[in-house]
Amino acid sequence: MKIATAKGHELVADHLLQQIKNGERSPGDRLPSVVELAENYGVGRSTIREAVSALKAMGWLDVRHGGGTFVSKTLPTEPKNAADLLFRDAGSLIELLEVRKALEVGAASLAATRRDELHLQRLRKLLVLMEQSLERNDTAEGERADAAFHRAIVDASGNQLFIQLTESLSDRFASSIRQTRELWFYRENATAARLLQEHRSIFDAIEKQDGNLAASLIGDHVEKVISVLRTALAPREC
Repeated sequence: MKIATAKGHELVADHLLQQIKNGERSPGDRLPSVVELAENYGVGRSTIREAVSALKAMGWLDVRHGGGTFVSKTLPTEPKNAADLLFRDAGSLIELLEVRKALEVGAASLAATRRDELHLQRLRKLLVLMEQSLERNDTAEGERADAAFHRAIVDASGNQLFIQLTESLSDRFASSIRQTRELWFYRENATAARLLQEHRSIFDAIEKQDGNLAASLIGDHVEKVISVLRTALAPREC
């Protein structure tokens, strides 16, 4: 089956999902490699990675670091159950993201004026790690690099209170990044490639010492996920 559309990852995901639902792929089965799937579907590897990321977020696939991709041993009974699982802590997650947004907007503005070459080198290295994790479909490494990138921006701000606050909330911030990446993939059809580009844009603004742009970009970056969560909560608040 050849797929050659702008939304190819959605079609690949739908086809894989139907295979799971009709029993062609059983719980615990290992999927072919990204290279093999790309050849089978006639699409690029990034399309396969996006499809796998979407199905992982919905609970249909299990991606094991260095071990391949498998059909989840416990499958969602309905797609909405996966969504309920993702959004069940939405209220508290919104509050945490609001704290992150306020802190990181201020930190990004300061980082743009105070960063030195060591800070830039660190941020560049993390962007490379994010790109490499995308190429390998290593979501765990991508999440770690994402969290480290945001911490590095706070470090570059030079504000010790910002740094201490971030350190005190580091575990929760890292968890929020993992959750928000999954939520974004699930609800907005966003891709890891698009997230990587947003991080690059934030880096470019910091490198150019444009504090207003850096603050605006990182604020928009976090606000997108807050908006998704607020939309998810709206029916429950009626």
